[in-house]
Amino acid sequence: MKVLVTLKRVIDPYVKIRVRADGSGVETANVKMSTNPFDEIAIEEAVRLKEQGLASSTIVVAIGSAATQENLRAALALGIDNALFVPCEASLQPLAVARILQKIIVRENPQLVIMGKQAIDDDNNQVGQMLAALLAWPQCTFASQILLRDEGSRVEVTREIDGGLETISANLPAVITTDLRLNTPRYASLPNIMRAKQKPLTTVTLEELAIETQTGIETLAVKAPKERKGGVMVDSVDSLLDKLKNEAKVIE
Repeated sequence: MKVLVTLKRVIDPYVKIRVRADGSGVETANVKMSTNPFDEIAIEEAVRLKEQGLASSTIVVAIGSAATQENLRAALALGIDNALFVPCEASLQPLAVARILQKIIVRENPQLVIMGKQAIDDDNNQVGQMLAALLAWPQCTFASQILLRDEGSRVEVTREIDGGLETISANLPAVITTDLRLNTPRYASLPNIMRAKQKPLTTVTLEELAIETQTGIETLAVKAPKERKGGVMVDSVDSLLDKLKNEAKVIE
């Protein structure tokens, strides 16, 4: 069974986000970038399936600037077998990303696609669902556990919902999106980092895929949220009630 995972390069989650002076977007120059945390979980799950002998090969796919190849090499160092890079400097909308991935999946023919449920830079949570629709494949979103059944012909996924946990089953091929509690990503060892330099990293252009990336959506302006005032400590319940009544005016 071949497993395909996706990767997106985003601003590191521990970096304070700053909006550009012209309001055209978020400042990315000289800002630390890293692999999207949900994609790290997808990569870890694919590597575990390979280690358990349930997957025969793994491949990671990323769309982005040339620097994204660093993140692909990092995924290879974690245990992924092959990497595929699609150069694109533009910011793509979810549907365009899904269409690119659809073409790659048809080309690579994986039996299972695992991807992060969302990217932390735009929080759209749309690509996985759109991709499954374009492929006409079953989808299992927000996975906190993945089990292969019936000799790898079916997948059983426990997913997190508002009311608790739900277990669903789907025939392969299928698309799965990962949630935080699926696993804990590992760190790459130095020997694996060195071996990753020899693993194949293939570049495929948008022209080769014959994909139209234009969108009807235009970002007019990006604004930072208003800064909230810091909290204050109170020394008694009476003082708290006084502030709630006279300053916040939430009680009478």
